[in-house]
Amino acid sequence: MQTTHSLHFADARKQPLAPPESVALVVTSPPYPMIAMWDAAFGAMSPTAKRALRQGDGARAFEAMHRQLDRVWRGCFEALIPGGFLCINIGDATRTLSGQFALYANHARISAALTALGLTTLPDILWRKPTNAPNKFMGSGMLPGGAYVTYEHEYILIARKGGRRVFSTAARQTRRESAYFWEERNRWFSDLWTDLRGVNQSLSRAERERSGAFPLTLPHRLICMYSLYGETVLDPFVGTGTTLAAAVAAGRSSIGVERDPSLADAVEASLANAVGIGQAKIAARLAAHRTFVSARIARGKALAHHNETHNVAVVTAQEKQLQLRAPVSLTRTGKALRWHAAHAVI
Repeated sequence: MQTTHSLHFADARKQPLAPPESVALVVTSPPYPMIAMWDAAFGAMSPTAKRALRQGDGARAFEAMHRQLDRVWRGCFEALIPGGFLCINIGDATRTLSGQFALYANHARISAALTALGLTTLPDILWRKPTNAPNKFMGSGMLPGGAYVTYEHEYILIARKGGRRVFSTAARQTRRESAYFWEERNRWFSDLWTDLRGVNQSLSRAERERSGAFPLTLPHRLICMYSLYGETVLDPFVGTGTTLAAAVAAGRSSIGVERDPSLADAVEASLANAVGIGQAKIAARLAAHRTFVSARIARGKALAHHNETHNVAVVTAQEKQLQLRAPVSLTRTGKALRWHAAHAVI
């Protein structure tokens, strides 16, 4: 199986992100409105936001920033196939302006924007990101009314273009081969993710701050949950290329759009590691499933079905044709920011 991966340095607000109805899934993490590290980026996009921040008007700055993101969500809507999914990792912001501390609910504002576009919003996921700080509160003192709850979670918003996807006859076999294990389904489709840690520490602090990088497991998991082998995944805020690398690892094609060309080397580095990461993830998934099978049998619970490709017992008939495909090579096409990957069952 072959997949293609392309990177475009452009402003995702100002051009089609992909041909209409060509993308099965969008996975992205945009700049977070009202988080100070992204003030300069939003100020460059919106003079209104810059002016409102200078004047201490948080509500007006918040809305002006989101209006820039709204333009990207519209492009995502147009690129998605009917029944395709949009997954957005976003955190809310807390900030003091003009002496007033407040929460800015980015997840709620984006959900409203997606609904206004005609997307169907679905149950979201809380990604809990615990800190090691001993003082788990904001504010000061031990007296009532003097402290605020500490935020240790972000959201993964999930929306669908229209109703449930209708699969063609040809796609139905690919869908069966793209299945995940029963126990993976139980963990992945929980509304609380606690097993994902921070970004690769090989990134410089500047790269993490400019890109808002998330751990590769996050987009990889979403890609496996909401798309089929060979389909195209789009990230309009590609940053250091984590979503592109996850698509390579998961056997999907990908398109990335990024405003900052200085992140090119970081994207290249992410893709350079994708083949090894993809193979390691397949090995880990298969090993974890075999451990699950052994433990289940030891408890006296037989598994009724068998997956011949990987010679493992499985819980449901839907897993019988599951294939774990890993990347075996990734080749850049000339000087263009385009790559081809080969995948095989290993």
